[in-house]
Amino acid sequence: MYEKFYHLTALPFLLTPDRRFFFGSSGHSRAIAHLVYGLSQEEGFVVITGEVGAGKTTLVEQLWTQLDRSTYVMSRVVTTRVSGDDLLRLAMAGFGLEAEMASDKATLLVRFEHRVREHRKAGRRLLLLVDEVQNLPLSALEELRMLSNITVDGKASVQTILLGQPQFRPMLAMKDAEQLRQRVLASFHLGPLSEAETRGYIEHRLRLVGWKNDPAWEPDAFRAMHENSGGIPRRINTLCSRVLLLGALEEVHAITAEMVETTANELNDDLGAGGVALAPAEAGPYLQQAPVAPPPPPPPPAVSSQELDALAGRILALEQGALRQERLLKRMLDIMEAKVPQ
Repeated sequence: MYEKFYHLTALPFLLTPDRRFFFGSSGHSRAIAHLVYGLSQEEGFVVITGEVGAGKTTLVEQLWTQLDRSTYVMSRVVTTRVSGDDLLRLAMAGFGLEAEMASDKATLLVRFEHRVREHRKAGRRLLLLVDEVQNLPLSALEELRMLSNITVDGKASVQTILLGQPQFRPMLAMKDAEQLRQRVLASFHLGPLSEAETRGYIEHRLRLVGWKNDPAWEPDAFRAMHENSGGIPRRINTLCSRVLLLGALEEVHAITAEMVETTANELNDDLGAGGVALAPAEAGPYLQQAPVAPPPPPPPPAVSSQELDALAGRILALEQGALRQERLLKRMLDIMEAKVPQ
């Protein structure tokens, strides 16, 4: 909706990773350099970690555009809550060995070695990408290590990129992961964008869809965007989409810090509203007791005039927010009805 109001050619802040919108921040550029270095070694593992929504998948998509498709064959595994054997079969399927999925592991590995030889003769290398690696059990990590042990004509059969959230790093530091850790050639943690990079990221994505400074962004709006998103690209996308929708519904052509703050608060309220309180654990058969009368409630604490004024201010803000939500909803319904042919 807002892309039409602001004359944009597409939606600039979709949550789906899209390499066309890749933004080369200092962190992302360094991560790409680590990936390129790791691939140049033609063996071992490259590890990239980062918070949820930091841009790890987009990073690999960007790398994939830089690689010669006639040289690399990639297998991607994105469902990692699996056993070691299942992970191995998923990886093999990505390399075109679906027909052997019902085979035992030994037969599967023999067929894999044959497939590697075929690709080697054609001048191709196998690249395995495993996403959400922090969900893997140690047994699955060991399968990845054993797979890297397979050599063909003196060269590693496959090279592996591991993408994961920060909690994968302590997993990799565990004693049981020592052999895998020794095979990591390059490792990088992808941090959040700085305040200046957050502004550059937003403007970069807007320009790619034909933005002509409509809406204009006040400097404080970019600052508020960084403070409320923590510099995490996916959070920036979510917040920007809602802010632009608000701007279009209210038909304004300037994004202010107040709009960003208001929208961020509404997003937090929306996400918190769906939470479900955990029920207390039921008492076991040996812990069941007769009901006991609850103690009388304590007397209400005294409330100062300042606290009453603050409470009145919060109630007023909630009422104003509800009125604004009602006004925006009516505006949206009017727009939708206008699109329906009579």
